[in-house]
Amino acid sequence: MNTEAYDVIIVGAGAAGMMSAIEAGKRGRKVLLVDHSKKIGEKIRISGGGRCNFTNIHTKPNKFISQNPKFVISALNQYTQNDFINLIKKHNIKFHEKKLGQLFCDESAQQIIDMLLLECEKANVVLKKEVIVDDVGKKDEGYFITTNCNQYIANSLIIATGGLSIPKIGASNFGYKMAKKFDLDIVETLPALVPLTFSEKILAKCKELAGLSVEAVVSFKKTFFEEGMLFTHRGLSGPSVLQISSYWKLGDNININLAPKLNLFQSLESKKKLEPKKDINLIISEILPKRLAQIICKENEVSGNICELSSKKIKQLSDAINSWAINPTGSEGYRTAEVTLGGVNTNELSSKTMMVKKHSGLFFIGEVVDVTGHLGGYNFQWAWSSGFVAGQYA
Repeated sequence: MNTEAYDVIIVGAGAAGMMSAIEAGKRGRKVLLVDHSKKIGEKIRISGGGRCNFTNIHTKPNKFISQNPKFVISALNQYTQNDFINLIKKHNIKFHEKKLGQLFCDESAQQIIDMLLLECEKANVVLKKEVIVDDVGKKDEGYFITTNCNQYIANSLIIATGGLSIPKIGASNFGYKMAKKFDLDIVETLPALVPLTFSEKILAKCKELAGLSVEAVVSFKKTFFEEGMLFTHRGLSGPSVLQISSYWKLGDNININLAPKLNLFQSLESKKKLEPKKDINLIISEILPKRLAQIICKENEVSGNICELSSKKIKQLSDAINSWAINPTGSEGYRTAEVTLGGVNTNELSSKTMMVKKHSGLFFIGEVVDVTGHLGGYNFQWAWSSGFVAGQYA
């Protein structure tokens, strides 16, 4: 078996892996970057509808979920969203801002992949694709990885193999297996930024309304998101539902406010006085899309002039719109999840360097770590920031 020596070995050539390879290479380190796929950066390529939502101008620590919320601060300060934006500009990649600070390529996500590969080349990174790693371990003062015909050794080893989301593009549990091998604690992993699933009763309603989008506030306990919500044949989706999925716990309700800018009970009580002869279906249709208004009125058995409705009935109808409580049955799982919640416990890592505290020279970065961003480019920014940091110290 051949043995090749490097300064740094990185397993996983996704966003975080490529970033760490570039930075380590720039420091004059001899870097080997390996990936099991034939195509590099598939998650980058498919993100943002093929245009890659590569960062968010509003990146702050409070946009991330972790058992230790302060863990992200150091990496995000060492490499900010503006640093990545400057890299994009340097490569003349045109981009635009969508709502809520989300930045996308004007043309194609492939531009980001090409940029990273070019930066890897400039930093003399050795990239090997379609490499299946059979074993990883400690050797002398450093680490080794073995494949079917080669062994590679290095002083530093970076694990950047991502999480469990979207297995069809190559996601696997490799990173967690490596963490266990080195005796690291792992925070339970769950699908995040994922459509939720619902009972037959709610599903029937969603199917009737499939394709309809509304601005809604979706909340779980004290956490809420005010963004688009979409009725689909499979239930409820859209940004607000994907966001809340990262917080929701099985067995608990989520709450949906379909008219967040209105205290509906007060509004209807005043309508009752001012326009007593106005039809309740018509009133609700002025607030919500007509199809949705009709279904809610029918479900709550209200019809006719508003003056005919008791305050109790108006309250029931108002609550169905301002405070619709739903108990999801689950989620669609890793198949459609954008990211993985949980991962390598941040207590095991230095927030300044991303290095494992009890194994000098071993690093875990990106999605494999217990850091999950909100929807909108934050998870890519975590990949760039954590990758940059590891690249400074590996």
